[in-house]
Amino acid sequence: MSALAVGDVVAEREVHLTRASLVAYANASGDQNPIHQDDEVAAAVGLPGVIAHGMLTMGLAVQPVVDWVAALRLGPAALPTRRLRVPERGPQGRVEGPRITDYGVRFTRMVVVDADSGAHVRIVAKVGALDPEAGTARIDLTVTSGDEAVLGKAQVAVRGLEAVLRPAEAG
Repeated sequence: MSALAVGDVVAEREVHLTRASLVAYANASGDQNPIHQDDEVAAAVGLPGVIAHGMLTMGLAVQPVVDWVAALRLGPAALPTRRLRVPERGPQGRVEGPRITDYGVRFTRMVVVDADSGAHVRIVAKVGALDPEAGTARIDLTVTSGDEAVLGKAQVAVRGLEAVLRPAEAG
């Protein structure tokens, strides 16, 4: 019996974005495009308001899965401290244990960040497919702002799940 099943929610998170969040991200990323900070510029190019950076949205969306994989690798107690350790390597020098190997999204809507109320982004990460033999899972992300999906076909590939998918054999 597998510890994971298709349809299981492995992570959920809600993030509140503010204009200050966008400025901080712009400073960190170097993306100072004014559509992410200035209402007049955003309106002048036909946008409904200041929008969050696409890469910020993409990063926020995958972070709950990153944390889930880290908890599988290090144990849940490691998450609050964000303690890192060097990944274990197998006989051919390959990283062993759970790890993200691919991530892709399709941008479907913009996250509009209101000057006063900001924007809420909700992420739900659910098992979309499992391959117990290969020890892999596809995690499907549902990412919404307000009542609208902002990312489509958001999927994360995770490998190294043999111990989770076949616990009796792994022990």
